[in-house]
Amino acid sequence: MREHHFSVTLPEQWGEGIVSFELGSDVDLDVRVESVHEGILVTGTADAEYTGVCGRCLVDITEPVEVEFQELFAYPGEEETDFEVQDDHVDLETLVREAAVLSLPFQPVCRPDCPGLDPKTGERLTEGTRAEEDVPIDPRWSALRQIADQGSAAESRDPENKEES
Repeated sequence: MREHHFSVTLPEQWGEGIVSFELGSDVDLDVRVESVHEGILVTGTADAEYTGVCGRCLVDITEPVEVEFQELFAYPGEEETDFEVQDDHVDLETLVREAAVLSLPFQPVCRPDCPGLDPKTGERLTEGTRAEEDVPIDPRWSALRQIADQGSAAESRDPENKEES
């Protein structure tokens, strides 16, 4: 068994969505390589930063990500495998790239409670500018709204429901 710690500069961009690992960014790898009967077992973690834009408000974001991976690189033989030992070497690029790209968020946000953009003006909303949304009620639910309005009106008119101390 051997353990290796090293950093790799990406020769190309990894990922195609609204966030990706940029060309020239660094990926820090901690890898453990073990010889087993069937081949070489590779276990490790990759640390990197993805960049892109928030899916709600379109502001630029950069977030760290840590990915764990494990794969058996089989010795060449009759069985076909995804990863094989070639000339007593294992090529980690495909393994690490697939694990890292699959870890990218599908809908990245700058923060979990990001309000997004104003649908009318297209400007970025903040907590102070977020107005009460006056969304029209679906006509199928309007009967329930009338019942709720009648209930709240009855409570405000009925003084016997309130206890006085």
